[in-house]
Amino acid sequence: MRFDKLALSPPLLNALEELAYKQATEIQAKAIPHVLAGKDLIASAATGTGKTAAFVLPLLEKLNTGQKRRAKRMRALIVVPTRELAIQVNESIEQYAKHCELKSVVLVGGIDYAPQKQALIDGIDIVVATPGRLLDLAHQRALYFDELNAVVLDEADRILTMGFGDEINKIIDRLPSDRQSLLFSATLSGHVRDLAQDLCIDPIELLIGPRKQAPKSITQWLVAIDKHNKSSLLSHLISELNWQQAIIFIRTQHGAAKLVTQLEKRGIHAEAIHGGRSQNSRKQVISDFKSGKLRFLVATGVAARGLDIDELERVVNYDMPDDADEYIHRIGRTGRAGAHGEAVSLVSKDDFKRMCAIERRQDAIIERRIIEGFSVTKDLPASNLNFVLKRNQ
Repeated sequence: MRFDKLALSPPLLNALEELAYKQATEIQAKAIPHVLAGKDLIASAATGTGKTAAFVLPLLEKLNTGQKRRAKRMRALIVVPTRELAIQVNESIEQYAKHCELKSVVLVGGIDYAPQKQALIDGIDIVVATPGRLLDLAHQRALYFDELNAVVLDEADRILTMGFGDEINKIIDRLPSDRQSLLFSATLSGHVRDLAQDLCIDPIELLIGPRKQAPKSITQWLVAIDKHNKSSLLSHLISELNWQQAIIFIRTQHGAAKLVTQLEKRGIHAEAIHGGRSQNSRKQVISDFKSGKLRFLVATGVAARGLDIDELERVVNYDMPDDADEYIHRIGRTGRAGAHGEAVSLVSKDDFKRMCAIERRQDAIIERRIIEGFSVTKDLPASNLNFVLKRNQ
């Protein structure tokens, strides 16, 4: 469906046209009319399907009425799990609201309170926030919820898995009863549904089929490797295959810092982003990566969602994720908008069960490649998808 068929006003349509957005995705086409009608909504769709525009566009349409702002009040609130996602959502708001007289602000931890408090003094139309910083500012009486018209929980499943359940409950307790509530999530687990029941009243439910497989535009392959040889193999692949850019996902903050050092010793410059770095440093690293100044970004799970980079060449799973859905989210950073992407996994024997879960999730065996000079002492067993039950003799 075309955006001009979705009851959006000229200021928004003009911004979308300038961005060359014409056709709405399935989640956008289905969600936007319900949000415009004021309905509460629970929506599930895979990462990369356009969920942000599905709630931002109708919120902007409803807010663009010329209503005056009141000091320390917000009209709409979008709660997200990570700083990176908050920044990305706000960037989308600024792009779509280019021709509207609307103001938004990002409230996240890791940076000074003062600029955020200053931005709230005269009132704000849309707040995009992580749970902890939002509550901190509420406790400091820097903002109030009494004029809130709409609230969005984005990536609700991630909010819960990151341990923000108590904070979200405290936020819900502060919300006015007369509000519109929207919950968007890549998956709808029992815990997410419980949260939706607390947040929403008689909601419309949209379930856009989960992405079982990665897009065909992404080439997936793996290399079996002993754990202690992973950094050496990664350096070899970068150099011998002439990789120009990659996000490299790793399990821990300590591991990220160690890998950056190991790559540097082999003449490969990389930077790490993780929860232990300040927001300003993380923002600078991501900016350098997006501009091409930085070629290799080592990231913990904090960047698996909410890191949107155009024409990203490849994603590397240095450590395999515990959850098969997380694998889909990770590699979904590449191969976007029909462009070719590559997903490479370095799989030690400890990762075998995780790899099998990913293959079952996709119902497809990931191609295994052998890299000369990198033999393994603990080879991977055959994929579980190749398992054939022996007949009784």
